[in-house]
Amino acid sequence: MTAASAEDRLWDLLRGALGTRALALAADLGVADALADGPRAVADIAHELDADPDALHRLLRALAGEGVFAEVERGVFGNTDASELLRGGWGSLAHLFGGILFQATAALDASGRASFPRVFGADFWSWLAANPGERDAFDRAMEQGNEERVDLLAGLEWRGDETVVDVGGGNGSLLAGLLTRHPGLRGIVFDLPETRRDEASFGDRCSFVEGSFFERVPAGDVYVLSTVLHNWDDEAAARILRTIGVNAPRGARLILLDVVLPVAGEPHWAQWFDLLMLVSFAGRERDEAQWRALLAAGGFEPLRVQDGLIEARCR
Repeated sequence: MTAASAEDRLWDLLRGALGTRALALAADLGVADALADGPRAVADIAHELDADPDALHRLLRALAGEGVFAEVERGVFGNTDASELLRGGWGSLAHLFGGILFQATAALDASGRASFPRVFGADFWSWLAANPGERDAFDRAMEQGNEERVDLLAGLEWRGDETVVDVGGGNGSLLAGLLTRHPGLRGIVFDLPETRRDEASFGDRCSFVEGSFFERVPAGDVYVLSTVLHNWDDEAAARILRTIGVNAPRGARLILLDVVLPVAGEPHWAQWFDLLMLVSFAGRERDEAQWRALLAAGGFEPLRVQDGLIEARCR
């Protein structure tokens, strides 16, 4: 494979914002759903979705050039394996990235402060609480990759009768998947009250407890935080860990499903996510040394630190 030229590398970065916004538009319009039964003329799709035919054609043509949708003949588009994903949780992810995060990213600077509050007049979580539709979309977007995370959790060694507390567990889908795989476990989903969830689907082995992880967390044997601590700077993240430690029995397990950045010079997709954390919350992704230092500051002894899975024990 021929290496991309310097010009191509820069061009891919420069046009990235257009791709992000185009995906969000296609997802919000529901184009992939409109093509569920097969290819259709763009004029018909535009009429159904109340869009300008020429603008929609140009949008879909650009996305088709990247394998998202396919122009099977001039002005006739169909789904591809990539655009089919927009009919599920990836559509919510596209909405998130191409909507509020897109606007906040445009205000990114080198001050070290999150740009989201400057753009929206409130911090990310307060803004979501005031906009329940966006909170729902956020929770759906965060479900992406859940199957892999459930596999990772379920593959760990379990005693079999533990109470697992999913701290910042959102709508509970991750914990529900784990409990399905391990029938002896019991679970508590702990998150802010505005989190939307279907508690009726939890069953009698799982419950929802509302609250702030800066103030308290329920007692349990194992604490799981899935892509939670990267939302916070080191001081706030250590406070979350100390709150867990106050409520956890000595020796309780802590399982973090989060990225571990590689050493300097090695490319990793999460280096871009690190910038997104800066934009949204002034949070950060961390390398192994930073994770170990954070765990120690929070009162936990690291047992394993690998990309995607961090295990520790309460001191």
